[in-house]
Amino acid sequence: MRFGIVILPEHRWPVAAEKWKTAESLGFDHLWTYDHLAWRSLADGPWFGTVPTLTAAATVTGTARLGTFVASPNFRHPVSFARELLSLDDISGGRFTLGIGSGGIGHDATVLGGQVLPPAARFRRLQEFVELLDLLLTEDHVNYAGEFFTAVDARTQPGCLQPSRLPFVVAANGPKAMRLAIEHGAGWATVGTGGETADEWWRNLRVVTEKFNEVLAAADRIPGSIQRYLQLDACPVFSLSSVGAFDDAVGRAAELGFTDVVTHWPRPDDWYAGKESTLFEAAAKHLTPRA
Repeated sequence: MRFGIVILPEHRWPVAAEKWKTAESLGFDHLWTYDHLAWRSLADGPWFGTVPTLTAAATVTGTARLGTFVASPNFRHPVSFARELLSLDDISGGRFTLGIGSGGIGHDATVLGGQVLPPAARFRRLQEFVELLDLLLTEDHVNYAGEFFTAVDARTQPGCLQPSRLPFVVAANGPKAMRLAIEHGAGWATVGTGGETADEWWRNLRVVTEKFNEVLAAADRIPGSIQRYLQLDACPVFSLSSVGAFDDAVGRAAELGFTDVVTHWPRPDDWYAGKESTLFEAAAKHLTPRA
């Protein structure tokens, strides 16, 4: 099992830098931040840009992978975003992973004056977003004409440091998006499909994993060649509410075949409320510290 942690982009950099450095030293394999312009009940508080945050994180870390959990086409265009991704890949020394999803229906979907798209249209937009990003990160002089995105002779040199291109981890719960993850992704990610209680959430998650197994079996891809990421804290019980809760969540995720789990840096209140001491205790139990 590999372990990741999300550090929300809500702190001024002198404070945030210490969290990123500490997360790596604790032994987390991958470090993430959200890709939103504002987020839920934290929308009226401090919130910094995703790409500058990850760029700065790349300069204070050296081994852990960095990424978005997850980026979406709600307010991004593949051509301009590809330039930022190439820069992140370069500055991080080839440690960047693009977590990518269809995008929610909240503030990010409407802040630029657009309309919230129905689910089918959000999938088509995601499909174009992933396909075009794939082209832009592997080819040069790209032309593309889609329903949502267009590229005209887009230059994309110098290309990624990582072989082929930087890896995609595609968030998906439905079979069409799962097929997209299998076709273009190094990994598949899920937050489950909800539940009023933790047990219900885990039961529903089992259904999602079984669906993914079916879609994967129907695809021409070796099962072990795709990583499986679980965002633990979509569950009604915050994974770092206690060391026991973290142990339980990691064990259940392993039973369902997940290769990677992602938790969140505890906050003093509201979302992901918990104690940093619990983070350190859980890390000491499950992770191997880095010098």
